[in-house]
Amino acid sequence: MAIADSVDQVTQSVIHNRLVMICREMGIAMMKTSYSTIFNEGLDFSCVIFNRDGDMIAQAEFCPAQLGAILFTVRWAIDEYGLENFEPDDVLIHNDPYRGGCHMPEHTIIKPVYYEDELFGFVANIGHVAEIGGMAPGSFAATATEVYQEGLRLPLVKIMRRGEYVQDIWKIILANHRTPRHTWGDFHAMIGSLHIAERRLHELLDQYGVPVINQACTALMDHAERWMREEIRQIPNGEYSFEDCVEDDGVTNDPTWIRVTVVVRDDEIIADFSESDPQARGIVNATFGVTASATYNALFHVTDNDIPHNSGCYRPIKIIAPPGTVMNVQHPAPSVGGNTETHPRIVDIILGALSQAIPERVAAAEGGTSCNLLFGGHHPETDQYYVVYSFEGGGWGARHYKDGNNVVVVPNGNCRNTPVEIFETRYPWLTHSYALVPDSAGPGEFRGGLGARRLLEVVDPAEITISAVFERMKVHPWGLLGGGDATTSAILVKKKGDDRFRTFSEVYGTVSSAKFANCVVEAGDQILIQSPGGGGYGAPSSRDPQMVLYDVEQGFISEDTAEDVYRVAVERVGNQYAANEPETARLRAE
Repeated sequence: MAIADSVDQVTQSVIHNRLVMICREMGIAMMKTSYSTIFNEGLDFSCVIFNRDGDMIAQAEFCPAQLGAILFTVRWAIDEYGLENFEPDDVLIHNDPYRGGCHMPEHTIIKPVYYEDELFGFVANIGHVAEIGGMAPGSFAATATEVYQEGLRLPLVKIMRRGEYVQDIWKIILANHRTPRHTWGDFHAMIGSLHIAERRLHELLDQYGVPVINQACTALMDHAERWMREEIRQIPNGEYSFEDCVEDDGVTNDPTWIRVTVVVRDDEIIADFSESDPQARGIVNATFGVTASATYNALFHVTDNDIPHNSGCYRPIKIIAPPGTVMNVQHPAPSVGGNTETHPRIVDIILGALSQAIPERVAAAEGGTSCNLLFGGHHPETDQYYVVYSFEGGGWGARHYKDGNNVVVVPNGNCRNTPVEIFETRYPWLTHSYALVPDSAGPGEFRGGLGARRLLEVVDPAEITISAVFERMKVHPWGLLGGGDATTSAILVKKKGDDRFRTFSEVYGTVSSAKFANCVVEAGDQILIQSPGGGGYGAPSSRDPQMVLYDVEQGFISEDTAEDVYRVAVERVGNQYAANEPETARLRAE
């Protein structure tokens, strides 16, 4: 009998769910104790448990953009430090994008877990720290040309040694962040969650013992690998290619193309990005951690949701991303936008490639941008400096059986947008409106999801410094199998006294209308943010007329769109709408 088979399946399942619940409890603790909105409202973090070999044995359902990267980061930490150099109650931090990281704002904090004086494994979390210095408040330096402009870059260092603060490291970190109080609070939320996870692991180890837990985790990883291989076998063998672009890099207005060939060979998948463009001058470059995370993320969308997400399920997936391309950025090129803008494009092109093999499993293109809005300044009531990182949900692509979701953060996020109440109670903004955008979804037999529009005004006497990183302003999110494209995104400004909204390029002379840094808005100025919709699936003329009628009633589409695009005649009868069936039949017969 193999060692992994000596733990029965019921016990394996109990241990698996206990481990996942520990990760979830870590996340809840971070949400409830952190200082920044990106944590407690946006939930831009992930929580993971590793064994002593660096294998991921459990994770919670938080931010998929980070889960491939943290796997590489922890393994790199083990290789660099050596297992013999960790000590009980050590805590280490790292945000180096060239050593497994996603981008500079994502900080990984790791704690080794000892049990009965022996190293059992590691607990770790990774989260988006709202402010890490650099050339722009919020550390999304949209016009950066090198990593040094993006903020404070930390190699793997101990911030706690045997339970004691390493004061010199803390001083360096806090001295380089614009909002050190929030950094201190968020880091302690992350560290506190690791302490909770360690305590829960000790309880689990007390109950079952190290040999049983290790055997169960080995069995669970092997089980996840077998299950993933079986899922891959259901995809026809072949080579499937697709391409799309990020529209500009903030430094030039030139597109950067990313290309993938997905090779399916029996029970393995290779994602080959070799034909992608060289790394960009600006911030849209993806680290290898981002490319890996996006590849795993895309494939998790087309495989069984119940597969345990541990290191085992990654084994059948191979990634080729040559160094120096936009898919594997090399020092010192910047990469802050790669995680938020290039990651969703990678997901889309992998799904686009697989639509040639398994169209019933994939979706049309989703909005494809996080609509990153960064702002900072001195609060008019407290004179305290604040920085906020906010993102906006967009429409998701339709599937072969269902409409896309409305206003959901891009697939790499699994995060939440910032509520109106947070904008207005904590920061000097007035929200004039926040609503779905009619006719923003790509039409189809199943339509895409709708985007959102948010209108903000700066409240007197504030002055706010704004940066932004947007995509999908030029290239529409595409539809599949006859489905239509969705609308694009926008960020516009209307200065006090102006009679219309204009692009930031028009007003401030920025190279890009979508990616800019350090534009100052003042009391009375207004900002209009619009997120894109998702692509449609199937021919619009095949959509059930009753579903078209419902969309008109809900304000999702206009009467003109119903008739001109969906070929459904809708007329108002009193205070309600009704479908004109004879006219609809005539329109669809044309």
